[in-house]
Amino acid sequence: MAMPVSGVPTETRAAQIPAGHALARVGRAIRSSRKAATGTVLLVIFILIALFPGVIAHDSPTQDAYPPRLGPSSAHLLGTNSYGQDLFAQVIWGTRNVLIIAFTVGLLTTAIAVLIGVAAAYLGGGWDGTLSVVTDVLLVIPLFPLLIVIAAYAQGESTIVLITAITLTSWSYTARQLRSQALTLRNRDFLEAARVRGERRVYVIVMEVIPTMTSLIVASFLTNALYAVLLSSSLQFIGLGDPNTVSWGTTLYWAQNNAALQTGEPLWAIAPGFCIALLGAAFALLNYAFDEIGNPALRPVRRSKRVRGA
Repeated sequence: MAMPVSGVPTETRAAQIPAGHALARVGRAIRSSRKAATGTVLLVIFILIALFPGVIAHDSPTQDAYPPRLGPSSAHLLGTNSYGQDLFAQVIWGTRNVLIIAFTVGLLTTAIAVLIGVAAAYLGGGWDGTLSVVTDVLLVIPLFPLLIVIAAYAQGESTIVLITAITLTSWSYTARQLRSQALTLRNRDFLEAARVRGERRVYVIVMEVIPTMTSLIVASFLTNALYAVLLSSSLQFIGLGDPNTVSWGTTLYWAQNNAALQTGEPLWAIAPGFCIALLGAAFALLNYAFDEIGNPALRPVRRSKRVRGA
């Protein structure tokens, strides 16, 4: 193992990179990738809309005080639906529910996956066998049909039930990925040094193993958030969410029930569907930055500047 002048093993120092340096790397990766920068801008816009919907849409999304089936105008940018509700207000206010589900499910699912995947790889033995069996069982069960069964049993319940159902059934694939990555780190020199120092297992996992997997964990969070948007909107669209919740999925549900595309109200279905696709694109594009951090082979090759006079 190479020893620098300071006498500290190089791998140990690499594993202890300050958080500020990691954030700087993330910032550089985003700035160097147009796709990642575009994804960041889109995600920030959606977050601002979710935080301040009343500033953008002044009408109530549930108030049916307008003439039905109005076309787009300065008063109603997307028109009104069959119930006399402002479609622009429904799309704007529905952003908050979608992002709440996306970020909550993304954080909880990733946290469970990190806990189970990294612990299984580092502890090994019976722990690895037991946790891997639980992970494999969930991997072989079709996810969406399972969610349909759970959502149908709890039909009409709140968003919390939807978040819980998606979280408890969606962590297995991420846990398998993180376990595979953690297995490659288990016998590294900096972990051996921590064990020799007598550090506890929890300390080694939290302070030594997990920080070296930051880019993969963030990429997993973005992926889980993306699937949370798609799964929750799909369940709401088929009527297995709370129909009284203002969300893009429930807007699509009511548009389908009223045959919006067949009755000359295409924006009722197109607007929320376009927002779902745009938010999904934001998560996917932002993921490029963290893929490039975790895998140098994916980083774009930069052309060297031409020598003057050549």
